[in-house]
Amino acid sequence: MLYKPSFSKSAQDILKDRYYWKDSDGNPAETAEQMLLRIANHVAGAEKNETLRTKWADEYYNEMAQLNFLPNSPTIMNAGRPAPHGQLAACFVIGIEDTMDGICEALRKQMLIHKSGGGTGFNFSKLRYEGARVNSTNGRASGPISFMSLFDKATDTVQQGGMRRGANMGILNIDHHDIRKFIHCKDADGVITNFNISVGMSDEFMQKVADNPDGEEAALLAEIAESAWRTGDPGILFMDAINRDNPTPNLGPLECTNPCGESPLYANEACNLGSINLAKMVKNGTFDYAALRRVTAVATRFLDSVIDVNQYPLPEISESVRKTRKIGLGIMGWADTLFQLRIAYDSDEARALADKIMGTIHEEAIRVSEALGVEKGIPADLKHLNRRNATLTCIAPTGTIALLADASSGIEPLFALEHTRLRTLTDGTKVSMKQKNRYYEEALNEGLSENELKKVFVTSHDVAPSGHIKMQGIFQKHVDLAVSKTINLVNSATIQDVLDSYVLAWKEGCKGITVYRDGSKSFQVLYTDAQKAEADRQRTSAEKVPVPAGKPSLKLKLKKA
Repeated sequence: MLYKPSFSKSAQDILKDRYYWKDSDGNPAETAEQMLLRIANHVAGAEKNETLRTKWADEYYNEMAQLNFLPNSPTIMNAGRPAPHGQLAACFVIGIEDTMDGICEALRKQMLIHKSGGGTGFNFSKLRYEGARVNSTNGRASGPISFMSLFDKATDTVQQGGMRRGANMGILNIDHHDIRKFIHCKDADGVITNFNISVGMSDEFMQKVADNPDGEEAALLAEIAESAWRTGDPGILFMDAINRDNPTPNLGPLECTNPCGESPLYANEACNLGSINLAKMVKNGTFDYAALRRVTAVATRFLDSVIDVNQYPLPEISESVRKTRKIGLGIMGWADTLFQLRIAYDSDEARALADKIMGTIHEEAIRVSEALGVEKGIPADLKHLNRRNATLTCIAPTGTIALLADASSGIEPLFALEHTRLRTLTDGTKVSMKQKNRYYEEALNEGLSENELKKVFVTSHDVAPSGHIKMQGIFQKHVDLAVSKTINLVNSATIQDVLDSYVLAWKEGCKGITVYRDGSKSFQVLYTDAQKAEADRQRTSAEKVPVPAGKPSLKLKLKKA
């Protein structure tokens, strides 16, 4: 039995704008059902015989049609397209060497990947600092920031698969000579707009900060915190934490991630992602672990099969991907799940539930990967893992696919019970959507007390920074790759709040941290009417919100994580 797709009206509008195949006049040439059949049949094409292809195509279709699971956007957009347009992965990392040939080659790869629908990550730390001598020309190097601007401009010219603009991650390690220039390269609005930026941080650096709050390292961390407080950039990646969990250290250290930081990958590696909608696993007020295991098993096989049917933009990427077969199965609808179960986000009960749910997903994914290894073989570089895939779990932000599934994003608390979302159409038109949380409306109709409503239906700014970080840390325990999460701060948050968040994230074993103080950017995708009015009021002058007087106290009396 095949289910009828259950996309909402707003989801169907997004599908028509971005995901459906179009005819020569730009009109949709498929329905939601045809789209899902296209995806399911193409991915099931990895199976050995017709019987298995039919069986798994039906399984894949039904889980997607019921919105129990959705793959990343490139898979939805491109599955079934003729070569060379059938690129299905979302996340790529490109190595960049300190030569003009190396930089040009990285630029070429970036443009091809963006054209195919993927996002790219770069670690610019190998590039010599601005003003360094260039022996071959007897000139001076322009430095990593100038080359980031070049990659940023290239992104502007290439729209991903004709459907969305490319995204990048730019990383510079904390010990690079130009690190201060990097920290401030996005201070002004409208500069390097196609990059998220993160500082590659070491345990050694963080320990020096903790041991000596008045030292040079502490001052540099405070400078990072101030910039993030002002603008939302940079984020931090804890490179030692990333490499402690590296399942293939024999292949070298991991130095870079995809644009949102959830996929640490080697140069020329790619990773395809997909997310389980946890909100669909709640039945009659209880969480259905049997359903979770079933969907996890189907989704794990789906993502593994994507590797085999994918049309990668470059042969070296195809080779690298098949060497480690990394997949990233994650979740969305976490806030919706807690609402249905009447559990407060920042509570021990919520963290215990997160631990059990993500642990179940990871265990089931390992079981399926081991079985696939027996059935289809294990790559030589993964024999020590006794499974088919080097990585299995990853938590992505799930921005658009969460809208398709009518679910809350990733593991984030809800931004607001009622908010406006700005969305840019493929023709550049910006549209806004008012959204109300249906679970809150249901609770009101059920007559929940005011105290119960306040306890359960918390939003992002109701959760203390420590609550955000502890939740991220719990999920990270069962995630092979990393967790994409934003630590949302209220507008009145201080630089000290940012500093304390950095240290707590390090202590909790997170692989990275991004903070965003409400109203610190001139453009914000999500806002309430009150927040927009306040942000507009603050921008009546050309000046940004001034930095609070006084030096942050840097009370960082913590041991190494």
